[in-house]
Amino acid sequence: MKHFLIVVDMQKDFVDGALGTKEAVAIVPDVAEKIADFEGEIFATFDTHFGNYMQTAEGKKLPVPHCIKGTGGWALDKTVAAALEKKGYTPVEKLTFGSVDLPAMLKEAAGDEDFTIELIGLCTDICVVSNALLLKASFPEVGIAVDSACCAGVTPEKHMAALETMRSCQIEVK
Repeated sequence: MKHFLIVVDMQKDFVDGALGTKEAVAIVPDVAEKIADFEGEIFATFDTHFGNYMQTAEGKKLPVPHCIKGTGGWALDKTVAAALEKKGYTPVEKLTFGSVDLPAMLKEAAGDEDFTIELIGLCTDICVVSNALLLKASFPEVGIAVDSACCAGVTPEKHMAALETMRSCQIEVK
């Protein structure tokens, strides 16, 4: 049995940068510990935008430039980056909330073996839930979990609402 950990968008702009929150900062030690203790293969997603962000559909609805590739805000939080470097990981750049490439990457990594998936990261109510639901749709019989102590939402209320949505969709919330 293979085990996959998906570290979602633990980038500077979401932790303590353009869209950072005190809740995001607070989960960094738990995220680093989870990575250090994880026995399995790790994938880390990178929210990735470019100089034309403000002209995109997302930029028009969220007019805060963030995670522009090549900037400091696009980089992983330093503590999380150090933990990932020690363990090794596969980076996954994504241009929208959920990675449409991730399911195929996991299927290839699993080969013929059964597997489980656990997600952690930011933001619970946007990118974590989007990736969790994409993975659940792609792998309806696979055990998929989210560690709520290693996630933070745009607000605490939205974090809780996203966890409830995932529970409703048969994703285990730890």
